[in-house]
Amino acid sequence: MTRMEQFQSVIDAWKRKDVETVLGSMTEDVVWHFAAAIAPPARGKAEARAFIDQFGASIGEVRWRIFHHCEQGDRLFVEGVDEYTTKDGTDIAAPYAGVIEFRGDKISGWRDYVDRGVIDSQKAGKGWSDQVKELVGRRAQ
Repeated sequence: MTRMEQFQSVIDAWKRKDVETVLGSMTEDVVWHFAAAIAPPARGKAEARAFIDQFGASIGEVRWRIFHHCEQGDRLFVEGVDEYTTKDGTDIAAPYAGVIEFRGDKISGWRDYVDRGVIDSQKAGKGWSDQVKELVGRRAQ
């Protein structure tokens, strides 16, 4: 199984809101920068669960997609869009790049690079900018 196939199974579990499978894909000491350089990382599965529970509580449908990826040893680089509808009906599309590190068959490090201002603007009702529409309108893998 490739690193991308492993990560796709995490994406699929996230879409199903299967928290146990998502957490089961991580090492006990995972360091997850879910908003690298914006917020402190989740360190360990307990903090990862707390983030998932908090973030997931406001999300309805998830349409997370990957456009491109590259694997180098135990490291996976992805470009994608975290796209979802909030429970109040707001459509959010956050283009991002991520780096996922594996130890054995589990994720030990995860860094998502995203512009939080794009998300906040959409949550405030300003919709998707033309550049966001262009970025997320591409065909996923």
